[in-house]
Amino acid sequence: MTGTFANTAAIVAGGLLGVFLRRGIPEAVKETVMQGLGLSVLLIGIQMSLKTENVLLVVISLVAGGAAGQAIDIEKRLAALGARLETRIGGGEGRMSRAFVTASLIYCVGAMAIVGSIEDGLNGNPSILLAKATLDGVSAVVFSSTLGPGVIFSALPVFLYQGSITLLADNFKTLLTDGVVKELTATGGLMIVGIAVNILGIREIRVGNLLPALPAVVLLALAAQRLGLAF
Repeated sequence: MTGTFANTAAIVAGGLLGVFLRRGIPEAVKETVMQGLGLSVLLIGIQMSLKTENVLLVVISLVAGGAAGQAIDIEKRLAALGARLETRIGGGEGRMSRAFVTASLIYCVGAMAIVGSIEDGLNGNPSILLAKATLDGVSAVVFSSTLGPGVIFSALPVFLYQGSITLLADNFKTLLTDGVVKELTATGGLMIVGIAVNILGIREIRVGNLLPALPAVVLLALAAQRLGLAF
């Protein structure tokens, strides 16, 4: 759990620093920084999504996962949790909720969170998560300085998500072959592209409702491998 503890602490520390710095940053600067961050997130998502070797698996997983996620309305539940935090702490005009949901998705969606947690759990090697902690800590400064303190609370789902995978690592080691990780990375990458679209204000994409696509693509990739249809 060393990597998960470090990752959680980095998000909290970065978030607190960003909240402190935001008071002295002009709104025009915050807006420009947020646009730059949105473009950076877009680039990361595109790079991840291009790792696929079987686009059809990604498409099917997003369609099936999106349908399941919409039925459950994961996005609404995440927003409700953020709204409860906002009610308790304050943030104004939904900013707390938006910051919490956006940061939680960015920090949890991606192969580094999954593979790093498994490596930490199986081999006691937190190096991947320590690298992720550095990236998340720096981005938390930027996010919280523009979106607000809701970013700090995204450390909780990161801790629960990565910590659970670390503790259950033995159950995942035979599933995550290189081929499966590539499709998982690509699917998560497209979801990160969706987050970037939201940050840039192009249109609202319910990325939270697409989360079931991640387990879906793992199952589809494993099935395809068994049938000799992929990679």
